[in-house]
Amino acid sequence: MKTLRFVLVAFALSASLLLAQKHRDPLTQPEIDKIRDTSWEPKLRLPLYVEFARARLVKLEEIRNDAKTSDRAKQTHDLLDDFQLLYDELNDNVDTYVNRHDDIRKPLKTVIEADGEFQAKLLALKDAADVSPAEKQQYEFVLTNALETLDTSTADHKKLLQDQEEQAKHKRLNKNPSAGTGVAPE
Repeated sequence: MKTLRFVLVAFALSASLLLAQKHRDPLTQPEIDKIRDTSWEPKLRLPLYVEFARARLVKLEEIRNDAKTSDRAKQTHDLLDDFQLLYDELNDNVDTYVNRHDDIRKPLKTVIEADGEFQAKLLALKDAADVSPAEKQQYEFVLTNALETLDTSTADHKKLLQDQEEQAKHKRLNKNPSAGTGVAPE
């Protein structure tokens, strides 16, 4: 019985490791270093995620406009997937800062501005007339997910900024997250 349990646990661990290896990190090593250097400072970290997500969309536009690009649908899919992963990570960081009661009003304005830019670029891709239905089918799902995430997140970010403005009036935000515990006074 113990042997069977051991074999099942070993199998489960092996399967999870294989799945983890299959999914690549959307960040390059220099980007990882930049993130690490921000030391959880929202005013530094959130704009970096915006910059990295923007870079994926710029690269996407470049490959879409380059007639020599081979396997354009796969590259489009992969860049959209990277964008989605980076944008999800940005949202995870926003949630962390909110839970710590950090004042993220300034970087949140940068995020909200980028939300509109990102939506415009993704909608342009969705409405592109020069894409065959077969090509579009290869990345349509991830594009739809990215647009839905952006729609929801944009509304959430705007509401969060309003909430942060209200909390700031009552001095309930941690203005210096790197100093102290990150817990706002009650």
